[in-house]
Amino acid sequence: MTHSPAGMGEHYSSARPTSRRRPADVSVVVRGIPLTLRTDAGVFSRGALDRGTELLIEALDLGPGELILDLGCGYGAIGIAASKLSEGGHVVLTDVNPRAARLAKENLRTNDVANAEVRVGDLYEPVRGMAFDHILSNPPLRAGRAVVDRIVAEAPAHLLDGGRLWLVARTRQGADALRKRMADAFGTAQVVRRGSGYKVLSASKAAGSP
Repeated sequence: MTHSPAGMGEHYSSARPTSRRRPADVSVVVRGIPLTLRTDAGVFSRGALDRGTELLIEALDLGPGELILDLGCGYGAIGIAASKLSEGGHVVLTDVNPRAARLAKENLRTNDVANAEVRVGDLYEPVRGMAFDHILSNPPLRAGRAVVDRIVAEAPAHLLDGGRLWLVARTRQGADALRKRMADAFGTAQVVRRGSGYKVLSASKAAGSP
């Protein structure tokens, strides 16, 4: 993944970023969807939409009326795109970083998104007791393997039967190892798209599995 500096000794998944504010706006079209996004220092991929995020959005197969979780949403690009791809669906965007959450809320308004909400908290904590048709994430690899392992290991408990986990990672930064961890958790996992040194990975929850 391409990372933007987030302040000395700090990464973008910090719960309390201390880096000085440096707002920047991004305008991009993904899958025919025009997005206008406010970004900032201390939040992943300031000033440009990360190619991994873009590839994940391009790969998504979402149906109408589905419940979707954008886990570690940053400034909200994936969740906003998902809200427009799932007609009549509802998206919950979560992030441990309050600065990211504030940006995501602002970007929901800017992009006229009414079928989504932002919650602040660590990983699945803000959606405790909820289950989704899809969990989407460009996982925070800089936060360490333990965080990424939790995203994968705890995903089945937050998916409905047949629900899917979608992740993206750089091939050179462990995408194949991540696919194996997803296969261990779900029974199988596939590479559904690749490009620009990234792989989009997907795994589905079998009916009746915990």
